[in-house]
Amino acid sequence: MDYRKSEAKEASFEQFRGVWAAIATPFTPDDKLDEPGLRRNMRHMTDALHIDGIFCAGTMGEFWALSKEERKRVVEIVVEEARGKCKVIAHTGHHSPNETVDLTRHAQDVGADFAIVINPYYPTASEDGIYEWFKVVASRVDIGIWMFDTAYACGVHLSPQLTARIAGIENICGIKIGRPVDHYVAVKKLCGDSIVVSHPSETDCLKLMREHGQRVHMSSAAPFLMQTAGWTPMRDYVELALEGRFDDAQAVSDALAPVREIHEKWMREPWLKHQVIPVAQLKAWSEYLGLAGGHVRAPLSALTAQERAALHADLDALRLKDRAQEPQLSPA
Repeated sequence: MDYRKSEAKEASFEQFRGVWAAIATPFTPDDKLDEPGLRRNMRHMTDALHIDGIFCAGTMGEFWALSKEERKRVVEIVVEEARGKCKVIAHTGHHSPNETVDLTRHAQDVGADFAIVINPYYPTASEDGIYEWFKVVASRVDIGIWMFDTAYACGVHLSPQLTARIAGIENICGIKIGRPVDHYVAVKKLCGDSIVVSHPSETDCLKLMREHGQRVHMSSAAPFLMQTAGWTPMRDYVELALEGRFDDAQAVSDALAPVREIHEKWMREPWLKHQVIPVAQLKAWSEYLGLAGGHVRAPLSALTAQERAALHADLDALRLKDRAQEPQLSPA
């Protein structure tokens, strides 16, 4: 981090822009952290896709299935590979405030730019209790902290009013809202001038930029599932939108429609319709593109052979591997 605790909010507004990716945690066949694979994936993100920031050890990273030592090691590797190339926000949330502080201090010490913590998800707590939880965690670290409001994953959500109250804490500086867009809009109206507010939907990204002033997609797996080396339409339309060239941005975004349809089918529908976190789908898609993935850990279930074949057939039809050869509309 390159700011003081008192400067966290200002730093968040300055540093969160563009496209940030939520990455998976790859495993070896003997169920170890695939460190070489993680490094290779990171170099693809930074050198081929030119991602602006990485969200690691989060929901797509199976944080609940990682030991504390594995979570820390993931952050260390990601920070090492990102240094000088992109920003890093490390997920450090845990139901224990003391464990959350330990993970957050570690992220701070090894050089992460920001931390993000999921809502405390057990036991059930009042809004006052949740506020105090965030206050305790934030008071014991210096790094800027984002809230991670994802009711799909933890069954607990922050009301707009509670979000605005937590946003008043000194080093609380952003929120990722994985909930309906109308909730995002309500939060943005209440505290969008004091913290960065972002929604992880690629489908809604351009609309949120145009109509609500969103400046960062923070974050999802879409940036590396829907793009390939030399073909980065999501990055391109976001950059165009940041320049105020919304008609050009819309043209680039529209070209993603066939890829977006498959992404909706395999990544969003399992989550939104069945409350299944689609990490197995993400890893199978990643491996199709040559990235490290591996299995998922219980209690998530692997794709069947038939499901994997169907996913690969859909991706074959998209010709994703050939897209790097196609001309693009330049953001310049």
